Amino acid sequence: MLQNILSGRLLGVEGLGLLATIMMFISIINKLVSFRMSEMVIKYVGQFSEQNEPERAAGTFKIAAIAEFVASIIAFLLVCIFAPLAAHYLTKDQAPASWFMFYGLIILANLIAESSTGLLQIFNRYRKIATLNVWGSGMTLACIFIVFVLFQWLLPAFLENQGMTSEVLFRETLNAVFDTDGSTLPLSLQLIPYILTAYLLRKFIGAGGLTVMALREARLKWGQGWWQIPISALRPQYRELTHFAVSTNISASLSLINKDAEIFWISLFRNPSEVGYYKTALSLINIIQLPISPLPQATYPELSRDAANSNWVGFKDVLRRGSLMAGGFSLLAAIILFILGQQVILLLYNDPSFLPAYPALIILIPGFLVANTFFWNRVALLALGRPDFPTKLNLILAGLKLLGVILLVPRYGYLINAALLSASYLVGVSIAAWKTYTLLAKKEMAPAIEEQV
Repeated sequence: MLQNILSGRLLGVEGLGLLATIMMFISIINKLVSFRMSEMVIKYVGQFSEQNEPERAAGTFKIAAIAEFVASIIAFLLVCIFAPLAAHYLTKDQAPASWFMFYGLIILANLIAESSTGLLQIFNRYRKIATLNVWGSGMTLACIFIVFVLFQWLLPAFLENQGMTSEVLFRETLNAVFDTDGSTLPLSLQLIPYILTAYLLRKFIGAGGLTVMALREARLKWGQGWWQIPISALRPQYRELTHFAVSTNISASLSLINKDAEIFWISLFRNPSEVGYYKTALSLINIIQLPISPLPQATYPELSRDAANSNWVGFKDVLRRGSLMAGGFSLLAAIILFILGQQVILLLYNDPSFLPAYPALIILIPGFLVANTFFWNRVALLALGRPDFPTKLNLILAGLKLLGVILLVPRYGYLINAALLSASYLVGVSIAAWKTYTLLAKKEMAPAIEEQV
């Protein structure tokens, strides 16, 4: 949140919109190719570990890492190919293609980060993951703060002392100091590469550290030559593993349309200013999401273990306690944002031009309140062996959402986009939660039916 606030103050609404567009484009390409290997690692490495089959556990991690490595290379190549089109159609030629390719390096930093995260989670190394996240976020915040102080305080004060107060002289000084290309872009937009550099630093620290720690953990668990273990032992599970990976990939791709590509649609059909408003609303909704967003990943290993051991009482207890905690906090935060949202925007961004973000924030609150309360809806279905259900559900919702986006967003803009997202969460999460409890009821009844037979 602090990073977004400083970036917003530094770049303005339009600059924040361009920054969000660049980052979203890279995220979309990465998710389209990604197979969410962390989930496959958690489910199957955890399952084989519980069954005391270390060779199969190691083989699963090996397969996941290789597949993720290849997918990351493909994703980076796609970024390089489509960057010129993204610059033209998404930013309306206000951002050069080189900015997209530069930030695309983030994909190379994440070569096997998903598989590494899954392995560390299944072995309960959450403290290590948290430490890397804190260091990475802290470094990013420090870099953005340095840029903010330099361009908002120090350099303007220096120019004023020298009697150079005009924008022309300011621009010439920036070009001389930072060897820019004399771009005609507004000064604030020329600072975007420096902000992108700060975010890249975080990813290289975080993803690189995760990879090193995961490989070390694999060596400790499975021996020095674990990576030489043949994957032929997994031949009976090839079809199941492939089905799981493809299902999660399709589900993630559909989520891009349904939930994660909001910035993309507004960039495509509207303008960077509306992207800035929407990005600000999403940033403020983080007040609700901050303590909730890590819970699905933290809960999934526990749910997988309970499912593997047919501990349905424990399974339901995790869901119940999680919903009570997440729902209670989310409701309180939502009430505060509803009452004080405008004051919060003015306080954080110190610019009335950000106030159009408030209506979008109000529209988003109901959907995120339901999504947070039942944060476990997707991972619970994965643990119950139904990765196909979220995929099918997302397919239907994505089709309806895409139709709404194409028909309504070009005309009504970011507010209708917020309404479509909120409605998607309300409907999709509710159905997934209902399906989870239905499956649990059948699982609990199964032993009784077998005894009667």
